[in-house]
Amino acid sequence: MIVGRIGRPHGVQGEVYVDLTTDREERLAVGSRLWARDEELEVVAARPSARRWLVTFAGFDRTRAERFTSAELLAEPIDDPDALWIHDLIGSRVVELDGTDRGTCTAVVDNPASDLIELDSGALVPVRFVVSCTDGVTTIDPPDGLFDM
Repeated sequence: MIVGRIGRPHGVQGEVYVDLTTDREERLAVGSRLWARDEELEVVAARPSARRWLVTFAGFDRTRAERFTSAELLAEPIDDPDALWIHDLIGSRVVELDGTDRGTCTAVVDNPASDLIELDSGALVPVRFVVSCTDGVTTIDPPDGLFDM
């Protein structure tokens, strides 16, 4: 799973900018293991810097850091039973608590107020109304009138 991208080096000690594409900041905790360009990388230090992070990986010097510029950072999935994962939502059947079938989730739209599940009908459902997502079925509890447009 892609969790970020390595940016340009910062300084001469091998520190790099990292843009996280996840809200799970523990991905950059000291000792975390990530992968980029088929190599395992261990986080030695990380600190926020504006909207990015400055990260030091074990064994990185300026030359090695330059070779990883623009590389995608990958990580193992986090075992969190309460988390919703995009790859589980997309393609799932969306049903209300009473069993009303609302169609198939075709995309998850990033939205500042709340991510939205896009259905094959074109309807949008805020993720905060998702009750569960298991075995290819996403159960929602939408407010009255959400689908009356």
